[in-house]
Amino acid sequence: MIFFWATKQRSTTFIKTLFFSFGILLLLFSCNSTECLKEKKNNPITPNFILILADDQGWNGTSVKMMHNELGSKSDYFETPNLELLAKRGIRFSNAYASAPVCAPSRYSIQFGKTPARLSLIRVGMNTDHIDHEGFLSIPKALKKINNKYKTAHFGKWGMGSNPSILGYDESDGPTKNKDGNFINNKSQWKNVFKKDPKNIFSLTDRAIEFISSSTANKNPFYLQISHYAVHTDIESREKTYTRLKDKPKGEQQKDLGYAAMTFDLDEGLGILLKKIKELGIEDNTYIIYMSDNGSVPNIPGAKKYEKSYNHPLSRGKWDAFEGGIRIPFVIAGPGIKDGSESAAPVSGSDLLPTIIDLAGNKSITLTEIDGGSFAPILLNKNNEQIKRTVDGIFFHVPYKNSIALKRPHSAIRKGDYKLIKFQDDKSIVLFNLVKDKMEQINLASQKPKKAKELEKILDNYLIEVHAPKWQEGITWKQTPLNEINSNY
Repeated sequence: MIFFWATKQRSTTFIKTLFFSFGILLLLFSCNSTECLKEKKNNPITPNFILILADDQGWNGTSVKMMHNELGSKSDYFETPNLELLAKRGIRFSNAYASAPVCAPSRYSIQFGKTPARLSLIRVGMNTDHIDHEGFLSIPKALKKINNKYKTAHFGKWGMGSNPSILGYDESDGPTKNKDGNFINNKSQWKNVFKKDPKNIFSLTDRAIEFISSSTANKNPFYLQISHYAVHTDIESREKTYTRLKDKPKGEQQKDLGYAAMTFDLDEGLGILLKKIKELGIEDNTYIIYMSDNGSVPNIPGAKKYEKSYNHPLSRGKWDAFEGGIRIPFVIAGPGIKDGSESAAPVSGSDLLPTIIDLAGNKSITLTEIDGGSFAPILLNKNNEQIKRTVDGIFFHVPYKNSIALKRPHSAIRKGDYKLIKFQDDKSIVLFNLVKDKMEQINLASQKPKKAKELEKILDNYLIEVHAPKWQEGITWKQTPLNEINSNY
């Protein structure tokens, strides 16, 4: 009897000890205490961001169907299986735009959230002394204001003035240009060359992985931008990729085997990156953004140029503010984003800065003199309405004659379903309903004069407000400082 009582006492003591220990563990691993809540508030968990910027990849330059009811919104030849996987666990924007139909102004707009018109940086080869590279708030600087533990890096083609470090990048390849991605501007650019590291795709990916691994090991949230040299010419690919696609039937519009192989290799780089992110266990806390800096070149050998070019069913291509030059592939995956979703909301490169800082938990930064608006509510399924911007609309400004393409200075605005293009040489306008006519074939200016007048007024007022560069005969905007040209609205 005594033995039984002693045994019972020991059992009771053991159970009490067990529950006490369990309680201590709950306190350690929960955040109910004031101190723990304070620590969590002071050290919030913030997401990582990876922006993958392709060069000259058109809206239908991938095998992802960017618009569910438009077969032509995916390539009829190219293969991008890894981007398909990203789209399956993320969102596609079917009406996504680069901020310009050429690279430099588009890249500036991403960094600062401002249109090329506001920046007075409207073409490649311009003098950039007038831009306050150090003073403007960039994506890296904004993220560091939100959380000073952010590490930032830019690898690949910079294509801008100044240096990545001036904009807040901790690591970079420096102020690189097309030539650093093996570009020679002559006819040889269209002839495919075999390389083990075409367009530096895999060496860029290696540096990106090293940065991600280091940041993760040191428990630093990060922003990484990989600005690929592909699929800009010169055309380069791995021999095994070229051989893999050699017997595949060509598309009706897209026919170049070397270009298809280069596109596949670019996607392979994405696949390597996605695999590493999963291995590191950061997939659920990392936003991955994939986009292009402008539309595809329309005059790739074998294409029908502007009539059913590589951008078909979109009209024209790079260098013009018609849809083929500015509408781009745009895919985002990350925490809170619904798998395999699609949004028809028009978005642009200038929207990235406000969106990213919203996703990072911004509570202190007030953005001024920017043109972009945050589409974070769309990503997080909180609001599918129109994005709020300072001026309602997405603006494009090409105030010069381009000997390669349209040869007419023009500006454009996309607002809602409509897009208006105004030619600066004779002040004529064209108006399109892009939902019904994405090929921009039916000019509605005379049928809908009120809508045309409304959009023209918004466009004109905006160009005046931001003192945008103003077209004059003979001005090329190249190299000469802007204050010496002295031509603006």
